[in-house]
Amino acid sequence: MTDTLSAVSPSAASTSRNVVTEIPGPRSQELHERRMKTVSAGVSATFPIYADHAHDATIVDVDGNHFLDLTGGIGVMTVGHTNDAVVAAVSEQVAKITHTLFAVAGYEPYIRVCELLAQHTPGDFAKKSVLVNSGAEAVENAVKIARKFTGRSEVAVLHHGYHGRTNLTSAMNYNMHPYGTGFGPLAGSVHHAANSSPFHDGLSGKEAAERTITYLEKRVGAGQIACLVVEPIQGEGGFIVPAEGYLPALVEWCHANGIVYVSDEVQSGMTRTGAYFASEHFGIIPDLVISAKGIGGGMPIAAVTGRADIMDASHPGGLGGTFGGNPVSCAAVISVFDEVEKRDLLGHARRVESTMKPALEALQAKHPALADVRGMGAMLAIEFMDPHTQKPAPEIAKAVQTHALHAGVLILTAGTFGNVLRFLPPVIITDEEILDAVSVIDDALSAL
Repeated sequence: MTDTLSAVSPSAASTSRNVVTEIPGPRSQELHERRMKTVSAGVSATFPIYADHAHDATIVDVDGNHFLDLTGGIGVMTVGHTNDAVVAAVSEQVAKITHTLFAVAGYEPYIRVCELLAQHTPGDFAKKSVLVNSGAEAVENAVKIARKFTGRSEVAVLHHGYHGRTNLTSAMNYNMHPYGTGFGPLAGSVHHAANSSPFHDGLSGKEAAERTITYLEKRVGAGQIACLVVEPIQGEGGFIVPAEGYLPALVEWCHANGIVYVSDEVQSGMTRTGAYFASEHFGIIPDLVISAKGIGGGMPIAAVTGRADIMDASHPGGLGGTFGGNPVSCAAVISVFDEVEKRDLLGHARRVESTMKPALEALQAKHPALADVRGMGAMLAIEFMDPHTQKPAPEIAKAVQTHALHAGVLILTAGTFGNVLRFLPPVIITDEEILDAVSVIDDALSAL
C-alpha cells in the first residue's frame, strides 16, 4: 500500500493547486471585513478565502490562489465546478423561462426531472416526486408525507445523523449544538435510536439492528411511528458506513409494522458513492428517497421520490412552494443525469475510491493517530484517535485541515467529535490530483 502513496510525489504530480499569496490573501481579507459588517454571525466561515471562479476540481480565490477542492461544496459539485453541460443547459433555460411557479403554469423540465428520479431511484414500482429547494425542505416534506399516509405522528432517526437546520430537522439531528442551540423549543415527536457504527461498537448488522429496533419498540411503540429516516452513509456524523445486514433489517421491520422507510440521500445520492443512490450498495428499496446537493450540479433543488401511493396521500396544495422545481434548476438536473451516463461518472466515483482509499490506508499504516479509513466511491473519510488514550483527536483533524489549506487543498472536518476528515471531491478529479492531496495530508501528519 505504501507504494500507492509514493508512486506520485508532490513535485511529480500534475496538480491544480498553486498558492501565490499568504492565506488569506489581501483581497480575501478585504472581503472578510465587508462580510463582518453585513453578514449574520450565524453564518460560519470554514475557510478564510473568497472564491472568484472554479472549474472541475479547482477553486481560484480572489487573490489568484488555486485550491484543489476536496469539499465539492459539501457534496454538491459531483460533476465538477462549472460543468460545461450544466452551464449550457442553465444558460439556455434561463433565457426561455426563469420562473412561473409549477402549480400555476407547468413546464416540461419539472416533469422530466420526476421521470428521471423515478427511473433511477431504487425499486421498480410506480413512483412520484415533489421538487423543493433544499435538503432540509425535502426532509420536512418526507415527514409530512409519511404522517399523512400513515395517520401517525412519531418520527424515528438514528444517532449521529444530520438532516438540516430548520425547526423539525434540527430536532432530528443528533447534535443539538450548534444546529439547535438557543433556537428552541424545537419540534417534538422525534425519537433518536442507536445506529450501526462498526468501528466504534463492533456489532454485526444483525446485533445493531436488534438494538435499534428494541429501543424504538420499547421507547415509542412501532404502531405510533410514521417514518424512520436514515442516511445510508451518515454525512455530518462522520461518513459512518453501517455493518452488513443492518439497513435491510430496518427496512424489513418498517414494512412489517407499517412504518415508512425514508432514505436521506441528500449527501450520499446522485453518483457520489459509485451508484446513483447509496441505498443500492446495501440491497435496500426505500419507500421514500430524499435527494438534493449533487442532483443540481450547483443549482438549488431537492426532491422527495417514492411509492406513488404514499406520495399521493397528500391533498392538492399540501405540497410544493413558490420556487420548488424552478425551471432553471430543473434544466441543470436533466443535464447532470445526462452527464452521468455520457461520461460514466459512476465509474469515475468508483475510480476515486480505488485510487484514494489505498493511499489513505497507506497513511493509516504510517501514522498511528489515523485510526480508521472508510467510505464508498467519492465519499471517503479518515478518523483520528489519540493512539495512547484511544479518545477522539479533533485537534489532529483541525491541524491537518489548516496545513492543507495553506498548501492549497480544501478539506472538511466531520464527526460528532470533529475528529474526522471527509472527502467529497468532484468525481472527475484526476488520480494525480488525488495522490497529490494525500501527499499533503501525509506531510501534515509527519509535521505533527
